[in-house]
Amino acid sequence: MSLPTEPRSLPWITRLVSLDTTSRDSNLALVDLVADEFRSRGLEPHIFPTDDGLKANLICTVPDRDGGTAGGIVISGHTDVVPVDGQDWASDPFVPEIREGRLYGRGTADMKSWIGVALTLLPEMVDANLAEPLHFALTYDEEVGCVGGDAIVAEMAGLGLSPRAVLVGEPTSMQVVRAHKSINVFQVDITGVAAHSSLPTHGVNAIEYAATLVRYWRERLDDWRVHGPLDDAYPVSWTTGGVNQISGGIAVNTIPDHCRVTFEFRAIKAVSDAEVQADVRDFCDRLRAEMRREHPDADVTFTVLAAVPGLDADPASPAVTLTHQLGGIPTDGKVTYGTEAGQFQGAGFEAVVVGPGDIAQAHAANEYVEVSQIEACETFLTRLIEVASGRR
Repeated sequence: MSLPTEPRSLPWITRLVSLDTTSRDSNLALVDLVADEFRSRGLEPHIFPTDDGLKANLICTVPDRDGGTAGGIVISGHTDVVPVDGQDWASDPFVPEIREGRLYGRGTADMKSWIGVALTLLPEMVDANLAEPLHFALTYDEEVGCVGGDAIVAEMAGLGLSPRAVLVGEPTSMQVVRAHKSINVFQVDITGVAAHSSLPTHGVNAIEYAATLVRYWRERLDDWRVHGPLDDAYPVSWTTGGVNQISGGIAVNTIPDHCRVTFEFRAIKAVSDAEVQADVRDFCDRLRAEMRREHPDADVTFTVLAAVPGLDADPASPAVTLTHQLGGIPTDGKVTYGTEAGQFQGAGFEAVVVGPGDIAQAHAANEYVEVSQIEACETFLTRLIEVASGRR
């Protein structure tokens, strides 16, 4: 009986997972590692640091046989991972290991296996005499609102890149996902007036006004659930959301002068993100006016923390057609989680989501990817090289 073999991309995946790139920290160690690999292959990566210099996006092109960069296909992935704080892991999350056909470690599913497979195949891309270029696009801070995604679409445009397809390698079990909901995260800071709790007429209770906002948002969510609109291709067919963080108050005998509410919604295509945002702003304006009838110093501040557009690619789009050609598994299903694919589509690029692993494992303790999924991804990206070189 032959022993099971390890996937050829395991060394690169291991190197990437071993780097702790939790979103609150820097991703530069990973960016520098990957940039050095590109340079060793005679390629010049473009690195775009954040204003504080702690993080960076990276774009690198394997040009076509004539040295051209026009058109082509993007291999897109984010470099950051979610925290492991408070999770009960059976092994060190940053020391990946294979157990019973699964590779465990933070980021193995979401989404360093995809990046590791692509880097493993980089030498073959360079040697392939490509008929069209292949572009790598690696981002920071996807896990905190797709922050790097907004930047990278502008950076690609600045480099004059106009790919015919963008492949975003989030974990889909190698199914071709052409649609997902948008993600919008709002923060509202409610400023009241502090006073002793025995003198309520001297203060303005920020928490009580925050409760009005929470009730308004709950009613809005209930209306979507009951009345729609609906899209039955999603496992949850309506626009969803919730109030996910709230903080305020300093003592039981003090009228609180501040309360912060953070809430989100994930919309199907039939719901306008801009209209919802405008409605919430209007509610906050009315709440501010009501508070100022009690005291002129009261205030309400509305902040958009994240606004990631949804993805809704045509079934016959070039990106969907390409991924089917590469062996991606066709599906009519849509997913409730968001990705940077919506940002690429919003910038005019045809995009699709396809990658190894199951989203159910992402962010969890003992995150893992099936080894068979890594091998399927290796086959998929090998076919991509064949298509880009005109051999398929």
